[in-house]
Amino acid sequence: MFPDLDAPLPEGLPIPVDDGACSHLLGLSLPSLSLPATTGRLVNLGALSGRVVIYCYPMTGQPGHALPAAWNEIPGARGCTPQSCAFRDHYRELGALGAAVYGLSTQDTEYQQEAVARLHLPYPLLSDAQRAFAKALDLPLFEVDGMILIKRVTLMIEDGKIRKVFYPVFPPDRNADEVLEWLRCH
Repeated sequence: MFPDLDAPLPEGLPIPVDDGACSHLLGLSLPSLSLPATTGRLVNLGALSGRVVIYCYPMTGQPGHALPAAWNEIPGARGCTPQSCAFRDHYRELGALGAAVYGLSTQDTEYQQEAVARLHLPYPLLSDAQRAFAKALDLPLFEVDGMILIKRVTLMIEDGKIRKVFYPVFPPDRNADEVLEWLRCH
């Protein structure tokens, strides 16, 4: 049985707890490394200027492909598609507040391009398939079905420095609203 990826989040998902795995991030500068984007370009994260939202997520599902075993039981795992769609739906508002948006996962660019096309995302997804960004910032990871994935965390960047960290992110479909509220207040 395959999940309906565009359906609302199921009831009763386990809520992730703040394990302190992101407490070191506030104030750090982004590393100077380039990641492939779904636009076909490389994005040097250390060279980004202005306000930038980078939401890191475990993985998007694909229609006709089963999610990893026990996906719904992993706290914070489920909800990548709803989170991406929420950032899509608020893209203009985020832009009006001066924020560029990037999604980031360990999936390869080809896999991510399917999600961008299917979900009509107006912003690029970045592939950290080698986990260079995750390692440089010591982002929290987890393993499932032989894949090492990034736990859901959203970084608010201003001129290359992390100014706000949303972690844990739950429910993921409300994260874009939280980001908008933070941008309006700052």
